[in-house]
Amino acid sequence: MIALIDYGAGNLTSVKKALTSLGADFTVPATPDECSAATGLIVPGVGHFAATRALDASWRNAIGRAAQSGTPLLGICLGMQWLYEGSEEAPDLPGLGAFGGRCRLLKGDHEQRLKIPHVGWNALDIPRSSRLLAGLDSGTHVYFTHSFAAPVTADCVAATTHAERFAAAVEHDRVFGVQFHPEKSSDAGLRILRNFLECCRSC
Repeated sequence: MIALIDYGAGNLTSVKKALTSLGADFTVPATPDECSAATGLIVPGVGHFAATRALDASWRNAIGRAAQSGTPLLGICLGMQWLYEGSEEAPDLPGLGAFGGRCRLLKGDHEQRLKIPHVGWNALDIPRSSRLLAGLDSGTHVYFTHSFAAPVTADCVAATTHAERFAAAVEHDRVFGVQFHPEKSSDAGLRILRNFLECCRSC
């Protein structure tokens, strides 16, 4: 059973639809304690990092304990940013800290007419193998909508460039994150969600 975390900022309808199309069983936990029974956790999200304030210490502890025990965890868009130590967008709020570093505002490029927020389809540069991105090739296009992004580090398994290069997908052990929206990225996005579900089943 996948626990789909609802903190008031997620595009839950689209994620639910995608999971249903893949035949996945999921629930939306009402309390942090319900996370302990999940075979996988997904933290979606759109909008301002301040929305993660709803994921208070009790939620951070429950999600963190589940991930540390080996339960696969996937963050989507704002949910991925929350997996980091924090974001410049709301510097007083802590993230989960599963990945080191902080998210920051992307720089636009007026000469190339690349504006912020970054909205639309863009290609993934996949430098190495990844369980989450298995079956996808570099150049695969996925759908983004965001203004802040994570740095490219050793955990980065796919990067994208929009005026500057940033982490589009990250992976460490069984903790995964994607800056784009797989639930809105057609067949490629469904493949990514299917890969995550397979990881949940194999754990």
